[in-house]
Amino acid sequence: MFQGASSLNLDAKGRMSIPARHRDALNVQCEGRITLTRHPDGCLLLFPRPTWESHREQIAAWPIQARDWKRIFLGNAFDVDMDSAGRILVAPELRSAVGMQRDVMLLGMGSHFEIWDAAKLAENEAKAIAGGAPDVLNNFSF
Repeated sequence: MFQGASSLNLDAKGRMSIPARHRDALNVQCEGRITLTRHPDGCLLLFPRPTWESHREQIAAWPIQARDWKRIFLGNAFDVDMDSAGRILVAPELRSAVGMQRDVMLLGMGSHFEIWDAAKLAENEAKAIAGGAPDVLNNFSF
């Protein structure tokens, strides 16, 4: 299970270093083989390749009415490998699609990660807080 937030920077080539605590787990789980794709919320999704392959099969089976969503997830998927320094290349097409600049946030979401432009994430979270919790959380408490 991946969890926690990491503040990272993209280098001039669009590479991002995976934090050591996640790098080791990704090397064990998928030998550093990763898939990145776009999410309509304005972030990127980072999956260990075996996890992505399971999702990819489910998405490919969606009916024709969901073809636009298939296009978003499957048409934007890039397979990448971590290099020996624990970096991955975020394709320019993906960076452009979500408006990703230099400062990014990597968020562990259990089976995968979200990668956000740091400013966009802060804006998104402020909107979520201002809008109040959704009804589905009415009975949730720590």
